[in-house]
Amino acid sequence: MTLASTDVLTERSLDVLTERPRIASIDIMRGIVMVIMALDHARDFYHADAFVYDPLNLERTTPFLFFTRFITHFCAPTFVLLAGTAVRISQQRKSKKELSWFLLSRGVWLIILELTVIRFSMFFQLYYDVIILQVIWAIGFCMVVLAGLVFLPFRAILAAGFIITFGHDILHLIQLQPGDRFVVPWTLIHQFNFVEILPGMSAFVPYPFLPWLGILLLGYCLGEWYTKSFDSDTRRKLLMRTGIFSILLFVLLRATNLYGDPAPWSEQKNAIYTFLSFINVTKYPVSLQYTLVTLGPVLIILSLLEKSSSQVWRPFGVIGRVPLFYYILHFYLLHLGALVLYIVNTGKGLSEIDFHFTAGFGGLPPGYGYPLVAAYIAWLVVVVMLYPLCHWYNHYKTTHKQWWLSYF
Repeated sequence: MTLASTDVLTERSLDVLTERPRIASIDIMRGIVMVIMALDHARDFYHADAFVYDPLNLERTTPFLFFTRFITHFCAPTFVLLAGTAVRISQQRKSKKELSWFLLSRGVWLIILELTVIRFSMFFQLYYDVIILQVIWAIGFCMVVLAGLVFLPFRAILAAGFIITFGHDILHLIQLQPGDRFVVPWTLIHQFNFVEILPGMSAFVPYPFLPWLGILLLGYCLGEWYTKSFDSDTRRKLLMRTGIFSILLFVLLRATNLYGDPAPWSEQKNAIYTFLSFINVTKYPVSLQYTLVTLGPVLIILSLLEKSSSQVWRPFGVIGRVPLFYYILHFYLLHLGALVLYIVNTGKGLSEIDFHFTAGFGGLPPGYGYPLVAAYIAWLVVVVMLYPLCHWYNHYKTTHKQWWLSYF
């Protein structure tokens, strides 16, 4: 199962307030990855092979399918990084005590959303035979942790971010098995796993929180470059240099298979597939090499967006200002559209569809679906449908002050 996710999202819609006037480059960057993210979820719901084999499996995939999946790798780390950045920006107008309570309450709220509203959008059932802990849960839990860490000195938080991000790959050596005493907490912390958490209820955990906490903490420290007193030209140069350095470090680590990813690359049947093997880094849990190859380009793009005034980016900025609103709705629209097509094509009624997890994904059995181009069509249709809704909601949020708006 490939759920990018997503990841998360800042501003009040993902419950992290940023300063006014807003920093356009951050909104645009967030909006770009939100749009890209929807492609992967469209593939989940519409591509016939989505749950038949891994699109990154070099023995079965095609370059087009591989890159359809790979491009969405940039989404979740960008969400998490910019969530941390927005926390630091908001700290300019909050005391540490206020910020800590804000992070604690919003983090808990995101976890609740993951387990209820977002879960239902994927399964369309309330059996709770399985839950999926993906990017929203990870951000929520990391915010809860950061609620305590914000009282530490800035350098201590920076050091923690680097230590976790660069050191957690060592923990791949610890692999617990079903029945082991600490398999459930270890799965939530670091191991990609499917575990039973209660009798009759299992948890699929593609986003154990520890690696994402490292990225969130580095994003928080990155926010120092976005404070009011920081020179924008200096920020642009630092973003560019850090992005280039990250990519070069990735190439070095990957070329030598030295450290930073549990799945080394190898020579394949031709140069194209060898290149695919080279960039086929591990997302579950996110590895150091994955972090470098995704966030390096993101930092470069953020640098380039600093001086951009093109209206081409405006729609992305709108979406990037209401990310949670977009995130929730895109799941419902994609899933509902796929289910309607399934009913029309098979002639089945709702009562005849098995929504249990063991029968498929949200009522759609494995192997059912369409060629990959259908996923692209569904993706474009949903994004176009969502833009006017996001535009309306963004305008509503900027002109209204109800308390509940801070939760969405």
